[in-house]
Amino acid sequence: MKLKQLSIFLENRPGHLSNACEVLSNAGLNIVTMMLADTSEFGILRLIIREWERAKEVLESAGFTVNLTEVLAIEVADEPGGLEKILKVAEAGGLSIEYMYAFACKPNKNALIVVRFDDISRACSVMTDSGIGVLSAAGFYNEA
Repeated sequence: MKLKQLSIFLENRPGHLSNACEVLSNAGLNIVTMMLADTSEFGILRLIIREWERAKEVLESAGFTVNLTEVLAIEVADEPGGLEKILKVAEAGGLSIEYMYAFACKPNKNALIVVRFDDISRACSVMTDSGIGVLSAAGFYNEA
C-alpha cells in the first residue's frame, strides 16, 4: 500500500524546475502528482511517477540529486471534518506527519491526500485497522 515518491533537490534559481520536468518529458515519463517546497536557497520537488525507477535513473543521469521515500495515498471524505478524522486516527496511533499534499482525483467521491509519516509501515496498519482507505499503488495509478 506504500507508494514510492521521488524528492529532487533543486537550486532556487530560474530554470531548475523546468530542467527537471524536461528530463522527465524527454524520457516519456508522466508526473502523476507533485508538490514543491522551497527555502531561500533550494527547493524540494516531490513527485509520484508510475515508472519511478526509470525516473530516478534519468534524473540522476542528468545530474539531479534524487531521494526515494515512501508515502501513503489516503482516501479522505470530501466533507467538513474529513481530514480531521484522518488526523485524529494518526494522533491516536502515535504517528507524526512530516508533510502531506492533496491529489486532485476523487475516487468513490472521496478526496485523496498523499502523506509522509514518521513510521510508514505502522501508519499503514493504523489507517487500515481504523477503516481508512489506503490505496495500493495499482489502485492509486488506476484512479490517476
